[in-house]
Amino acid sequence: MHGGLSPDLHNLDQIRNLQRPTDVPDAGLLCDLLWSDPSKDVQGWGGNERGVSFTFGPDTVTEFLQKHDLDLICRAHQVVEDGYELFANRQLVTIFSAPNYCGEFDNAGAMMSVDETLMCSFQILKPAEKKPKFNFGSMTAAKPGNTSSGVSAFASIAAAKPGNTVTGIKSLMHR
Repeated sequence: MHGGLSPDLHNLDQIRNLQRPTDVPDAGLLCDLLWSDPSKDVQGWGGNERGVSFTFGPDTVTEFLQKHDLDLICRAHQVVEDGYELFANRQLVTIFSAPNYCGEFDNAGAMMSVDETLMCSFQILKPAEKKPKFNFGSMTAAKPGNTSSGVSAFASIAAAKPGNTVTGIKSLMHR
């Protein structure tokens, strides 16, 4: 999912039955699936500083997974420093694939792969080094991506942090 969970989500058929294409309402299931965020400081549901949707705590993640016989929620839409971030005892992962988001952040990007045994691994795209806006001796601005080597580092790793491998994931694709 893009954002997260919703207090209006009672069964997974609700997601399958969403009309597409559609406009995103200011509240409700579709809005929450796009804009809700996990928060370690919340039990249950809380307000969201984005001004839309909710935050949800680790307890909400655990309840949702147990109710729907799932092991992991994969989400995006939130800048995380290392490209991915685990939450709620590795029951939820936020994956953010855009390094140096909007040129304003020093975040890495990540992609998650799931193998045939349902083992997750992460590939990390390191953030580019900061470049001066103007080259001395030249009146032209430096262009993003113009590094001396022209190659970004792309490393494949089993887990970026010790112990951060997620195993045994049940997938909706296999149901």
